[in-house]
Amino acid sequence: MLPSRCSKCAKLLIAAAIASAGPKAFVGMEMKGAVRGPEAKRSRSDVSDVARAAEAAEAAEAAEAAEAAGEGSEGKVVILGAGLQGAALAYYLTRRGVKPLIVEREKVAAAASGKGGGFLARDWGDSITRKLHTVSFQLHEELAEKLKIESYRKLPVLSVSPGKRSSRVPDLCEWLDGDIEDIRMMDPNGAQVAPLELCTKLIDAAVAEGAELLIGAAEGVETEADGDIERVTGVVVDGKVVPAEKVCVCLGPWAALAQDWFNMPVPMTGVKSSSIVYKSAEPVKPFAVFCGEDPRYGTHLEIYPRNSGEVYICGIGGSEYVDGTQLRRGELPPSDVKPDPARVKAATACFSEMSHKLGGEPDVVQACMRPCPPDALPIMGKVPHVRGAYISAGHNCWGILWAPVSGLAMSELILDGAASCVDLRHFSPARFARSGSAAAMRGRKMGAVPVGEQW
Repeated sequence: MLPSRCSKCAKLLIAAAIASAGPKAFVGMEMKGAVRGPEAKRSRSDVSDVARAAEAAEAAEAAEAAEAAGEGSEGKVVILGAGLQGAALAYYLTRRGVKPLIVEREKVAAAASGKGGGFLARDWGDSITRKLHTVSFQLHEELAEKLKIESYRKLPVLSVSPGKRSSRVPDLCEWLDGDIEDIRMMDPNGAQVAPLELCTKLIDAAVAEGAELLIGAAEGVETEADGDIERVTGVVVDGKVVPAEKVCVCLGPWAALAQDWFNMPVPMTGVKSSSIVYKSAEPVKPFAVFCGEDPRYGTHLEIYPRNSGEVYICGIGGSEYVDGTQLRRGELPPSDVKPDPARVKAATACFSEMSHKLGGEPDVVQACMRPCPPDALPIMGKVPHVRGAYISAGHNCWGILWAPVSGLAMSELILDGAASCVDLRHFSPARFARSGSAAAMRGRKMGAVPVGEQW
């Protein structure tokens, strides 16, 4: 991997902040501006000076919004990553007449976008993420019709408590014919999609409209001085510079690499989890199932039958955490993320007790890595001190649901200078330079209520 490209503008911002705040404000930061870890601490007054520096850079970017609207369709846009975030962005850019270059290290949907469950929930957002849920839920339905996505369907959601079955347990789900202690309706308005099909069809639709797909490893971003800030001039792919005027980093957990490329904090943890898939020769009645903790096996199973006859199961416990330092070193690319045999065995035993009809040995055993920022919110927006640089990553367990609205919002930001379909302010990449956001529980939630496995 090539050395990271240093941003002259970031150094200028840091120097200005040091002049007003003193060097203590930057304890724990390298001279090039990259935070060395979440343990780095700053005082409240120090943070406010860092925030002023970041906000000054953001103000300069905001002043160029009108200019961005005029030039967006002319400059070359490069998207790093062909997972769902990159695929959705490419799709919505091509709908506006822009023909981006998509750079992907391995293959389309190589990571979580090809191995996730695909559960969609319209009404599970909180005060910050509600519109991500509602807008994207509707966009999924529209995409399913337009792109002929066969795996998309509506389905109800059940809550199940593992344990000894009694005569009082209602027969809501015919294939949960084994031991469950309780079962109830949780949400009648869920939906699902197979993420691999969605991602593939988004990329195919974008390529059909002129987008290009390049298989190669992104190794850096080239910038040059442009007045008081810097601007993107290219991306480094397999050692060669590809000219670009705008670049969006959509690399999931590997978006941590942008910390070195843009000299700013991009805190990210990769949560590596296993999943199993059964294949039924007969149709499986459609219910998404969220199970409570089964202390015998250490699981919080999430069960998603698909209209293909597949039954996808995750929430099997024992997730491993890969910190940002490892990700920035390029460790654990998608093809190296392997399942945990012990957790596969536990999930198999747990599911087989609940479903005699479908249980047994799974047909597919796999693993992927979810991208989790410390505050459990996605990172979406402009890089404040580099003109033409954007990040859309860190969507945690909602990456499949939020992909359409994220792609649409980022296309609006790139082409118009601001997103109109949803407010991106809470998700700004600059928020970590401001405050070092506190860690949060990052599992799936229904509003503020944790549902299933938490991490």
